[in-house]
Amino acid sequence: MFLSVFEMFKIGIGPSSSHTMGPMVAAARFLDHLRAMPFTAEGLRASLHGSLAFTGVGHATDRAVILGLAGFAPETYDGEAAEAALKAIREERRVAPPGLAPLAFDPETDLRFDYGPPLPGHSNGMILMATDRQGDVIAQETYYSVGGGFVLTEAELRDGADTNDGPPVPHAFKTAAEMLEMCAATGKSIAALKRANELTRRDAATLDAGMKRLWQVMNDCIDRGLAAEGTLPGGLKVRRRAHDIHQALLAERGQNQRAPHTINDWMSAYAMAVNEENAAGGQVVTAPTNGAAGVIPATIRYWLDHVPGATTARIPEFLLTAAAIGGLVKHNASISGAECGCQAEVGSAAAMAAAGLAAVMGGTPPQVENAAEIALEHHLGMTCDPVRGLVQVPCIERNGLGTIKAVSAASLALRGDGTHLVPLDSAIETMRQTGADMSEKYKETSLGGLAVNVPNC
Repeated sequence: MFLSVFEMFKIGIGPSSSHTMGPMVAAARFLDHLRAMPFTAEGLRASLHGSLAFTGVGHATDRAVILGLAGFAPETYDGEAAEAALKAIREERRVAPPGLAPLAFDPETDLRFDYGPPLPGHSNGMILMATDRQGDVIAQETYYSVGGGFVLTEAELRDGADTNDGPPVPHAFKTAAEMLEMCAATGKSIAALKRANELTRRDAATLDAGMKRLWQVMNDCIDRGLAAEGTLPGGLKVRRRAHDIHQALLAERGQNQRAPHTINDWMSAYAMAVNEENAAGGQVVTAPTNGAAGVIPATIRYWLDHVPGATTARIPEFLLTAAAIGGLVKHNASISGAECGCQAEVGSAAAMAAAGLAAVMGGTPPQVENAAEIALEHHLGMTCDPVRGLVQVPCIERNGLGTIKAVSAASLALRGDGTHLVPLDSAIETMRQTGADMSEKYKETSLGGLAVNVPNC
C-alpha cells in the first residue's frame, strides 16, 4: 500500500473535501472521459445521491459540480472567476470546458438531488451523464467521493483501485505493527520510512518543495482566519470567533495571573481559524479532510509558537509521520464522515497530529504509534451531524477540541516508553466496525444528532 503525503494532504477549497472537492474532481474526470470519446456530446446531466444529496446544498456540492463541469479544479480554484462562470452558466444554460465544444447544462433541471436510498458502493455517490442532441444518454459514469478528496469510479471501487500506482516502495507496510517492525529492523523513524517511499515517486527537491508549500498554505489559512471577522455564509448566522479569541489572548500576554489552561484557547483559536476559513469556502489543505482541516495545522502552529526548541526545519518530519498514520487509517478503515462518522475525520486528524507532534518532540516509533492510538481511541463513536448540513456546527469547535486531544495524547505517550495495551491497529479496526454499525442518520446526512435537535434558523 502506498499513499503519498500529497494524497493525504491536498490543497483545495472549502467547505468539504468529500462534498465539494470530490464532486469537482469527479466532474473533471468525466470531462476527460468525454474528451477521449470518438463521438461528440451535446449536453450534460448530473444526479447526487446519499449524503451528497442530503447535505449537498450546505456543503456547496451543487456549486462544485457545476464549476467542475465548467473546467474548474480545486488546486487552481479562482474565486472571482468561479463567480463569473456561475453567473454565465445560469444565464446561458451551458458550460464551456476547455477542450470540448460548449455543452447544454441548465443547473435548474440538469442537476438533480436524489433523496432515495444511496448508491450501493458508498454513501457519497453521484452519476454524471452526457447526452446527444435529442437528450438521450450516450455516456455515463458513476463516481464515489470516498473522503479526503479521493474519488473512485464504480469499477475502481469494486476492484479496490484506491492506491497509488507506481514502482515498488522500499518499506511497504499495511499495518502499524508492520511499520514498527520495519522501524526496529532498519533503525529508521516512521518519517524516514515514509520519506524513502516518497522518493520512489519524486526527487528530494520536489518532495521538500511540495511539503514546504503544504505548510505555507496551512499557515496562511490560520493567519487569514485569525484576521477575518463577520458572519459565516449558509444561513445559520454563525459568527467568526477565532479573531476575537486571538486578540484577547494577545492582550493577556505578560499578565501574571494567566491560568495555565489558557494554552488550550491558543490551540482552539488556531484550529477554529482554519475551519472558519473552510466554512467560508476559502483555500485549505485536506488534513486528511476539509471538515478536520484545522487539527494538524493548529498542532504544528502550537508547537512552533509555544514549545521551546521548535523549528520549521522539522515540519516535513511532522507531515511525513502524520501521512503514514493517515494512510493506515484510510487503508484499514476510513477517513470519510459519510462512511464512519466524525471519528473518521477529526478522530483520524487527531491521531495523525498526535503522531507528528510526538515525532518532532523526540518520540521513538513505539511512542509515536502510542500517541496516535490514544488520540484515535478517545474519538471512537463520534458522530457526524452538521446542523443544516453546513461544516460549521459542531465542526469548527470540534477541530479545536481535536487539537487539544492530539497534544494531550502526544504528551501522555512521551511520558511512557511506548508500551501500551491497545495497539493502533486495534483502534483503527474498532473505528471501522463502529462506523459500519453506526446508524446512517449519524453519518453526515444531517438526519440525526445535533442536526435535528438544534434550531436551523
